[in-house]
Parts: sequence; structure tokens; C-alpha cells
Amino acid sequence: MNAKPPTQSFDALGLPAPLLKTMTGLGVKEPFPIQAATLPDALAGRDILGRARTGSGKTLAFGLALLARTAGLRAEPKRPLALVLVPTRELAQQVGDALEPYARALGVRLATAVGGLSINRQSAELKAGADVLIATPGRLADLVSRRYCHLGQVRITVLDEADQMCDLGFLPQVSEIVGQVRPDGQRLLFSATLDGAVDQLVRDHLRDPLLVSVDAVTGPVETMEHHVLNVHPADKYATATEIAARDGRVLMFLDTKAGVDRFTRHLRDSGVRAAALHSGKSQPQRTHTLAQFKEGAVTVLVATNVAARGIHIDALDLVVNVDPPADAKDYLHRGGRTARAGESGNVVTLVTPDQRRDVNRMMTEAGIRPTVTQVRSGEARLTAITGAKRPPAAAKTSGGNAPFRGLGARPGRAKESRKTSEARKAAEARAAARVRRAR
Repeated sequence: MNAKPPTQSFDALGLPAPLLKTMTGLGVKEPFPIQAATLPDALAGRDILGRARTGSGKTLAFGLALLARTAGLRAEPKRPLALVLVPTRELAQQVGDALEPYARALGVRLATAVGGLSINRQSAELKAGADVLIATPGRLADLVSRRYCHLGQVRITVLDEADQMCDLGFLPQVSEIVGQVRPDGQRLLFSATLDGAVDQLVRDHLRDPLLVSVDAVTGPVETMEHHVLNVHPADKYATATEIAARDGRVLMFLDTKAGVDRFTRHLRDSGVRAAALHSGKSQPQRTHTLAQFKEGAVTVLVATNVAARGIHIDALDLVVNVDPPADAKDYLHRGGRTARAGESGNVVTLVTPDQRRDVNRMMTEAGIRPTVTQVRSGEARLTAITGAKRPPAAAKTSGGNAPFRGLGARPGRAKESRKTSEARKAAEARAAARVRRAR
């Protein structure tokens, strides 16, 4: 079933007065389409199947209804009344931060359970009586298996970014978790795509859901510009470095954790305030890095796909694919970090000659016609498109750019490999000498 015509005012959606007052205080004035289309039915207890791209306002679409329907109730120890399942730690933190002021206004107790943080602290919050639990599937399954959490009293279940949870291999855990909640409870599922494994979740767990699709999620965002910058392999990272040195924040994606770490070190050596984000970092490190980026202490966030979902940065106007993504879905989710909630933004993809065919196919699948430009580092057209500028430490190097080896052309990689090998052998020799002296 399709959604009703959207209401243009939160006042007309039937929300409790404390929520409306809080929204006014936070400057939240008009509902986004997904919120206007889903809130009346969600507040009435109906199952919702929402299809909308990231950044469209889904968190408040399900969160306000969930909190309003939970207000006035009290959870027993270890037995939450509502559950929000999300694919990543960052998204869990984002959802918790977004809902916290509204939960406080209604006296609803929130708890978050994700991997990488103390399970004992999370079990203590559940034991104290959390009304709403926001969790990743793996950590929740662990809490349930240890009997720190029981799901039999969950009356509202939200599956947010369901397609990502399925892509990450969480479908069996998600199905098992949803199978443990109250069978007569409400289910709200939000996803960018509704095919494959997501369709299985819908068929297995939702009853006559209201289908809400607020935009063509497989196509480009109207407020987003897409650029393909054709670059020479040997010039790729000099180009990326100049983009990173621009005024304003930028989110840059590379394929591997090792690549992210090396490029981040290079940017710092070039005088750019950069930080790395990937799954090899501890959760406290990831949380601290994101906070620095949001506050402006760090201007460049270098990440793997772990950041393509679940983080929201206000006024982020540039995303750069230093390494092109693997497919159209990854491209759209990476790009979804900018041009959120009606804001404008740019997505730039650096492409070497051997990558052009794959990138062209990916763009076609994503429904995007990018502006294609041949560029070199130091050129005015690169600056015109991205705001690129000479990095602060460039004057200290003879070539105009701090040299970057290890991720560039093949000769650079080979040279770096020999240097690394020599350094390792020298370190081993010094360690052996210390052992001999200790004897």
C-alpha cells in the first residue's frame, strides 16, 4: 500500500506535546517527506516498510513514533520494550544522539549496545531497566546468549538500514532476534533497497505494512554534483593531497585499512589535519575521531566503507573517492554522506585509465551522469572543481608536493617495499644484539 499525501506540519501529525516543544527548541520545524508520510500510521501501531536513501530523515520518522508509543511504560530489568537494530556502531551512536533529547522529554530510558565497548556496562544499563535498546545484531545476540537481555517484552522493533545489515551478513542474526520479540508487536523496517534478503525479512516478519517510498533511491540526489576526475596513476595521490588541503572539511574514501593509515600519515606530514577511520580502530578511537571531525579539529576524514553508513556530518559538502567504490550501491552510500536533508554537496571520484571502464559501468548502474574532467595536480581546473590548494608542507619538498609512496604507481610501491624490508632487517639486528647483551 502506498503512503498518504504528506502532512506539512508536525502539529498535525498527532505527536505528544513534550515532543513538539522539544522540536521547537531544537529548531526542527517542518517534517521531511519520509516523516510526514509514516508518522501518523506508525503512531497508530501499523507496520511500516520505508524505502528512502540515507540522510532523508528516517531516524525521526521511526524514533518519534517509537518514543511516543513507549512513553508512560516502564521496562522490567533486562527486558526492553522497544528495539532499534542498526548495522554499525556509528549508526547506533547517531541514532542514540538524535533521540536522546526527545526521550528525555518523555522520560523514556535509552541504552545502546554495540561491539567494541564494555559488555558489562551495557548489561548493567539493561539490568537497570532500559525502555528502548539501540543495538547492533552481533552485540545483541551476545547479550541474549548470556541472558543479559530478554526480548520477549519488545513491542516495537525497528530495522534501520536493513539492506546494509543483510550485506554485512547479519540476516540470520536479525531473523533470529526478530523471532524472539512479541509476535503481536509493531515492526518498522527502513532500507534504501527492498530486494533480495530485505524482501525475505519483510515477508517473514511484517504484517500488511504501509509501503512508503519518498524518492527514487537508486538515482542521484538533485542537490548533489558528481565529478569524475581522470588522473595519471603517478599523479593520483598528489592530486588527492591538494584536494585534502582545501578550505573546509572533506571525507575521503580508500579501499583498505592499510591504505587509509598510510595516506593519513602522508596528509599529516603534508601539514593537513587528517584522521583515519576504519574497523581496525577501537570504538573509543572511532568515536573520538568522529567528534574531532564534526567539531572541525580535524578537517579531513580518511575512511574505508565503515564510514559509508551511519555517520551524519552537518554541512559536509565534499566526498572524494580516492579509490573508486566496488559497485553502484557503495557509490551511493559513500556519496550519501554529503547533500543530506536537502543540503548541496559534491562527490568526486579519482579514476586512472585502467579503472575507467568499471567506473563508467558503475555510474550507469547508479543512474548518474557525472561531469568528466582530465586533471593534474596544481591545475586551476582542479581547484575550480574541488577547492584544491597547495598543502601547507609542500614548500618544504623539492617537488612541490610531499612525496607519497606506497599507494601510487608500481615503481613507488616497489621502492617502498625495499625500504621497509631494510628497516625491518635493521630493527631485527638491533633486537638480536640486545638479547645477546642481556645474556
